[in-house]
Amino acid sequence: MPAGIEPVARAFAGHDLVLVLGAPVFRYHEYLPGRYLPEGTRLIQVTEDASGAARAPMGEALAADPAAVIDLLLKLLDASTEPAGDYRPAPAPATAQGTRLHPEEVFASLRDELPEDTAYVVESTSTNSSWWRQMDLRRPGSYYFPAAGGLGFGLPGAVGVAMAQPDRPVVGVIGDGSANYGITALWTAAQHRVPVTVVLLRNGTYGALRWFSGLLGVPDAPGMDIPGLDFTRIAEGYGVSAQHVDSVDELRAALSRRPDGPRLIQVDTALTTPS
Repeated sequence: MPAGIEPVARAFAGHDLVLVLGAPVFRYHEYLPGRYLPEGTRLIQVTEDASGAARAPMGEALAADPAAVIDLLLKLLDASTEPAGDYRPAPAPATAQGTRLHPEEVFASLRDELPEDTAYVVESTSTNSSWWRQMDLRRPGSYYFPAAGGLGFGLPGAVGVAMAQPDRPVVGVIGDGSANYGITALWTAAQHRVPVTVVLLRNGTYGALRWFSGLLGVPDAPGMDIPGLDFTRIAEGYGVSAQHVDSVDELRAALSRRPDGPRLIQVDTALTTPS
């Protein structure tokens, strides 16, 4: 779902009923005012989180176990027992001009080269729309993303998830802007030999903040660019092996190798927006 009031309402245009199962209503990150729902659209939320139900700005809420409600709906609606068919394939990844990769090319490489049970800890907000166009997550516990907008969650979060699940591949997808807020997590990964892979997307700017400055009508906000940072050198200083990749083939080759300790893969990417 989009993260603004007006875009959410626009996404529901033409629908009579919105049923929300086990999720908040909704997470509005950027302030884009408008109607919460289109005229004539009804919203029903089913959640075990009573406080979350109380925070919902519209609709009706049922405090109940979503799984039990789904089971009941399947019986009441006489749902088909026929297989739903194959998953919809991801589209061909977008490409970028010049030497930089489009984030979609990076995420398509992750999807194709890494095991299906890989858990991803993501803090690369400006590439959010690219992420969801390419990723194919079907296993529980495959996606960790901060609900709030504070920076610095990604690197320590990836190390923590990898330490908690040593038998599962864990990848941190981290933007170069947010990486600076938790960079010392690399030292922890090195000291404990945590087999976590950090894919560092380097676009040389605070992409999400640059996008926000445009939303807020301040397109010339200072301090948005962060050129000249080499995270391979920084990682090596903390004791983490690192490499810079320049192409999709080089990235896929690097991802195909299974690490026995922490590693960082830096890739230069084109600037994109969250939505």
